[in-house]
Amino acid sequence: MKKVDAIISIALALLLSFATSAQSLPHTATQVTPKSNAAILKQPLAASAAPPTNAPAAKELLITNATILTASHGTIKNGSILVRDGKIAAVGANLKATDANAVVIDATGKFITPGIIDCHSHTAVEGAINEGSLSVTSMVRIQDVLDPYAVNVYRELAGGLVTCNILHGSANSIGGQNAVVKLKKGKPVEEWFIQDAMPGIKFALGENPKRSNNLGANVTQRRYPATRMGVEETIREAFIKAKDYMREWQEYEAKKANDPQAIAPRRDLQLDALVEILQGKRYVHSHCYREDEILMLLELGDEVGFHVQTLQHVLEGYKVAKEIAAHQTGGSTFADWWAYKLEAYDAIPYNAALMTQRGVITSINSDSDEHARRLYLEAAKTMKYGGLTEEQALRQVTLNPAIQLGIDKRTGSIEVGKDADFAIFSAHPFSVYTMVEMTIIEGEVYFDRKQDLERRVALKKEKEELMKKEREMRQKGHMPTGRPAQPQPLPGAIDEELLDHGHIKPETQEVRNDQ
Repeated sequence: MKKVDAIISIALALLLSFATSAQSLPHTATQVTPKSNAAILKQPLAASAAPPTNAPAAKELLITNATILTASHGTIKNGSILVRDGKIAAVGANLKATDANAVVIDATGKFITPGIIDCHSHTAVEGAINEGSLSVTSMVRIQDVLDPYAVNVYRELAGGLVTCNILHGSANSIGGQNAVVKLKKGKPVEEWFIQDAMPGIKFALGENPKRSNNLGANVTQRRYPATRMGVEETIREAFIKAKDYMREWQEYEAKKANDPQAIAPRRDLQLDALVEILQGKRYVHSHCYREDEILMLLELGDEVGFHVQTLQHVLEGYKVAKEIAAHQTGGSTFADWWAYKLEAYDAIPYNAALMTQRGVITSINSDSDEHARRLYLEAAKTMKYGGLTEEQALRQVTLNPAIQLGIDKRTGSIEVGKDADFAIFSAHPFSVYTMVEMTIIEGEVYFDRKQDLERRVALKKEKEELMKKEREMRQKGHMPTGRPAQPQPLPGAIDEELLDHGHIKPETQEVRNDQ
């Protein structure tokens, strides 16, 4: 009898799955406006003239009558953008589509910016963001633990976010390898990675890698390093080993040309990544706060032979901005976070503007799935705190992070030849009343506010129907009546993931905004 019930249960589940899939299929025939004969059938953006979310990109897409904030060459009023095969083909006034099947979006009254870029994100990471067991974990890779179904991905698309630098956490002096992705929700995760983006890695200085806030007075269990000087020594020693390892491989390569029997050195994944840094093939993105540690890392790079691509958080960067600029190092910071821990006491909201004015390529990042939904408003704060121009402020979340990630030749501004990555806003992107109405990646719509609102009604109805079917199945005895037991934390236990990222003070279990 149990076997019969199991078969019935499986069959009902399959039927339910097919029904759900059928309800969620996009109805493409009624949501596009192709060019018909000699006339283009124009619809306002509010009427959703764009193709459905995740639909294959048309060969041509034309957006008309918009205010275009290019982030590179000013603002174009009543402008148009022509997209062909996922690339920007033309930008200007009164553009016309050449493809008879072009999709046309009338963006009258709307504002268009380049797709938002976040240079410091932890979004879509499955599980903990820290491999905190060792001080050097350069062998681990964020790309191996991305969850393309994470709900925050859709929410961030709804905030105009297109590109993320997804970083390992800051529990290690040298942490894991990053992943630079576009949030192509609905596509295989392999298609998210920007193939020509320079690989990177996370370093960290200060309280987090020395684990000041993790074990309190129980110093017997503290992992080395436990001091700031230990963090510096850990990084130096790792690169000394990497240089020896690189030399062994160079000697082997030279020897095997004349000796087919030459034995290769043992492969070391930890050192492979560090060798790539020494060879200029991998960027260093370093968590930091204090001016003394910023200078320490820059000088250590000069000593050992590596370049620091970006300083992350860098809340005291305004104190040593000239030195940062001299090293051609970028600064990726918060707009106005300060005093949330001891290292952040000297932070000021003018930091981004002061670094920018002293020649540092500066960006505003989120380090938060929540903040990532409104980075355009975070960028606007640099106009209030420091007096940056509108375009300088916009660059904080578009062109500048693209430069920091080495992808500015393909994205970050609205220019011919670049990827068609846009956010379309209902009002000026720096207005507190604005909303993202559409997010486009390489010519494809990945978020459409009108469709989202329409789908909510259908999803609510679908949920009610599924709950009704579940109740009916339970009443008929085809489903277990209880919920499976979930493992519970021991009394007084502390979440290790929060500890790794420095969010909890073990003595009080106080949740903090500590980054």
